[in-house]
Amino acid sequence: MAEKNENDSENEEEGSEKASGGMKKIIIIAVLGILLIGGSVGATLYLFGAFDDESEVVAEEGEGEPVDVKMPAIYFPIKPPFIVNFQSRGRQRFLQVSVTVMSREQDAIDAIQTHSPLIKNRLVMLFSGEVYEELYTDEGRELLRLKTLTAIQKLLEQEIGKPGIEQVLFENFVMQ
Repeated sequence: MAEKNENDSENEEEGSEKASGGMKKIIIIAVLGILLIGGSVGATLYLFGAFDDESEVVAEEGEGEPVDVKMPAIYFPIKPPFIVNFQSRGRQRFLQVSVTVMSREQDAIDAIQTHSPLIKNRLVMLFSGEVYEELYTDEGRELLRLKTLTAIQKLLEQEIGKPGIEQVLFENFVMQ
């Protein structure tokens, strides 16, 4: 009987050593997993520039070249929506587009307001000259957006001496 008790106590010691050894492995794996996740998050933040110094701050006088401050975006909708018609395969088709421009300069927005009849005329002519089947694709709509941006920038270049706007956005694009 004494032998049984000694064997039982030896088995218990081996079992507790195995349990503590297994627990150590789990803790080590968990710590390594946390370190890998933390490293991954840190590397991602570093690559996206979260740790960069503020580069949009204007340097003080006498300390090298000043860095440009990026102004906030100003969005200006060109009202009312443009509606043009097309002839496509013997059928009458329509396009309705709501256009908004984005600029970072208030004087460009003022110029758009001042010259809105000229801009609207140019855009109606541009939209009505398009081919309905081409506008039906994503690439066609993107190409039209870029043509619209170019047309407005050229007009502003003639009127105020600079392109003035950065983006043209289609808020509504309906083809029927």
